[in-house]
Amino acid sequence: MSSDASLLLKFILLAAGLGLLTLGAEWLVRGGARLATRFGISPLVVGLTIVAFGTSAPELAVSVGAGLRGAPDLALGNVIGSNIANILLILGVTAIIGHIQVHSQLLRQEIPVLLGAVALFCTTSFDGILSRLDGLILFSSMIAYTVFLLRQTRTLSPQEEAGLATDIPQSRWDAHAGVQLSLVLVGLGLLIYGADLAVGAASGIARSFGVSELVIGLTVVAVGTSLPEIATSVVAALRGHRDMAVGNVIGSCTFNLLSVLGATALVAPHGILVSETIRHVDSWVMLGTTVVLLPIIVSGAGIRRSDGALLLAFYLAYLVHLGLDASAHPWSEGYVRLMLSFVLPLAIVYLMVRYVQSVGRRE
Repeated sequence: MSSDASLLLKFILLAAGLGLLTLGAEWLVRGGARLATRFGISPLVVGLTIVAFGTSAPELAVSVGAGLRGAPDLALGNVIGSNIANILLILGVTAIIGHIQVHSQLLRQEIPVLLGAVALFCTTSFDGILSRLDGLILFSSMIAYTVFLLRQTRTLSPQEEAGLATDIPQSRWDAHAGVQLSLVLVGLGLLIYGADLAVGAASGIARSFGVSELVIGLTVVAVGTSLPEIATSVVAALRGHRDMAVGNVIGSCTFNLLSVLGATALVAPHGILVSETIRHVDSWVMLGTTVVLLPIIVSGAGIRRSDGALLLAFYLAYLVHLGLDASAHPWSEGYVRLMLSFVLPLAIVYLMVRYVQSVGRRE
């Protein structure tokens, strides 16, 4: 087989793997949610558990598969790249569709939790490895936070619970318990098989182009595994449920860092090696994209179309940086200096002005 044909086959396998991941997550969420409501579990609890897990299931499957196959950069790049794409790409596109007015008090709680999750990841990975103990700390933190959320729902009024509940698919063809259980089992199978295809193909593509698995994980695989979040957020925005779109993104980012990386470090035979590039560049980019949300959301003014355009511009700038760095382009260092010395300060000034304006309007 020629090299061109072999490379085309790898892209086809990657697309097929990502497609199976998306379909598997959809079926797992549908079957699991219907089974849970059958046993009397409230829609809000289902949204905080099964649906939250389902939208991040592709990231979990790919990262665990990459960890088991000895591809730590792909495992970490998938999670970090997904979080960056969730905030900059998904929220950017969602805000451009229409102004996102954030009313939920829960979001103001989840933003600090997400920042705490980022800080916990940076702390545990500072020594260059996510050990099994680190994985246990991350995963246990997610379990503790989920238990806290479930207990918190007991204090909500019926109106508040209805406002926070996630829509659960309703149809006749999957009304039978046997069909719902089959959806769960088949969905899990598709996730496992799709992850195996995607990881193998992504590693092969990286070798063919001579770029690192980290770059492939941060870009193609990260966006591919974020398809459920993209679909959920865009549909929610088009239906006018933009508050739900933000909650989906923030919750998914927290789940990725704590559950996905925690589980991956636990199952990897010798933990996950954290490269210098991840520790010194990409982790800081992820932290920066999270901090960007603070003056926008905490101000109470929501996310305007101009904010969405800024987030999307940041994501495109990040992709350009990855492309220049991967190709060892002579403009790479100059581009980074330009971003740090000119573009980033302008963005900070814009966010400060936005915050001051919103505080002034509220007073």
